[in-house]
Amino acid sequence: MANEDTAALAAVGPRLRALRHQRGTTLTQLAELTGISVSTLSRLESGSRRPTLELLLPLARAYQVALDELVDAPATGDPRVRPKPIVIHGITFLPLSRRPGGLQAFKQIFPPDPSAGERTPQTHEGYEWLYVLSGRLRLLLGDRDLTLNPGEVAEFDTRIPHLVLNPGPGTAEALSLFGPQGERLHVRATRPVITGDGG
Repeated sequence: MANEDTAALAAVGPRLRALRHQRGTTLTQLAELTGISVSTLSRLESGSRRPTLELLLPLARAYQVALDELVDAPATGDPRVRPKPIVIHGITFLPLSRRPGGLQAFKQIFPPDPSAGERTPQTHEGYEWLYVLSGRLRLLLGDRDLTLNPGEVAEFDTRIPHLVLNPGPGTAEALSLFGPQGERLHVRATRPVITGDGG
């Protein structure tokens, strides 16, 4: 039991970092929201500071998640992922992976938002791969303005200012993989074997 508790506490730091990256929030912005110093937040995420209830409560409020989501380790032996939706700027994120840190997978549901509201392009550490399932998405990436249709993929460094929105008219859905800085997707495919004499 002690080993399980230790493992659950060790997973809090990577889980906090993943939540912050999902929301595109800097440590400075999070410090302003929670009243926790940047250095304490950084040590929490790296695992060098032990998470306490006093620190986790304001973080759960800032991220708008239940406290148990910050500290609860997933049940072992069951491979099914039961996503809990996260809504940011009207976009619904359904986590498709359970492992904190490393590569994160999400299904995203974008309501029509042709003007992007009050949002501005964001930058943060990481690398993203975006695959459009349905509808259309507009990707503002640096000085480029791209339209992605179903079946199209974009792969980009998230340190480049970026914003993804749905120009409408209907809802758009996408799969998104987000990884740490420098971690890109490696696609491997086998070449088809051609048989016969070609005659």
